[in-house]
Amino acid sequence: MAQERIFLAGAAGAIGARLTPLLVKAGYAVFGTTRDARKAASIEANGAMPVIVDVFDADALRAEVAKVQPDAVVHQLTDLPPGLDKTRMPEAVVRNAAIRTKGTRNLVNAALEAGCHRMISQSVAWFYAHGAVPLTETAPLDLDPQSPSATTVGGIVALEELTLRTPDIRGTVLRYGRFYGPGTGFDAPPATPRVHVDAAAHAALLVLQVDSEGVFNIAEPEGDIDSTKAREQLGWRASFRLADTSLT
Repeated sequence: MAQERIFLAGAAGAIGARLTPLLVKAGYAVFGTTRDARKAASIEANGAMPVIVDVFDADALRAEVAKVQPDAVVHQLTDLPPGLDKTRMPEAVVRNAAIRTKGTRNLVNAALEAGCHRMISQSVAWFYAHGAVPLTETAPLDLDPQSPSATTVGGIVALEELTLRTPDIRGTVLRYGRFYGPGTGFDAPPATPRVHVDAAAHAALLVLQVDSEGVFNIAEPEGDIDSTKAREQLGWRASFRLADTSLT
């Protein structure tokens, strides 16, 4: 049986760096992207084939995805400063929204042109509209255009719609809590909803293995976000850490 090939966009990021060894251990061939050639060595050290490409360069991205011919595209791209540096966040919010809109569109188009119809994308779990708690995946997002978070939410909506509603794409969206752990800039748990970076990465692996579509909340049980669906359908658990090999 041929080895399944994963095109991991954002392999040098907080999630990507933890997800790559999980995918490799599970038997996948991983092709991990970064736009910074200096990060290629770390991607290779994790067991993946580095792909140097900028998600905003649609032509180059299509060419690279076509070379890989992946069975699935995993979208873990963000563009945020280390430790969410408040002085740099205003510009980062705009860049991050662009990744979720134009970047996701480029990834979807590149996947389809390469004959890939499976995509898993990173979203967030703290922009639900106020409502009865705990909040499940069916709760509406806060779409108030006057909100200070309107730019971020607009990017989230675009990413989720492209992933879930593009014809011929079988999509899954992981709505993650706020990350903490290695590579995130946060050693201690932040405000809820939150999730350790290893448990977040493991959720993406489980989606591939179970082949589940739709939206999943991925957050620790404390707080207002309900991750029952992920626990029951994926077998996900918030306590997973990379050193724990029992599920990989």
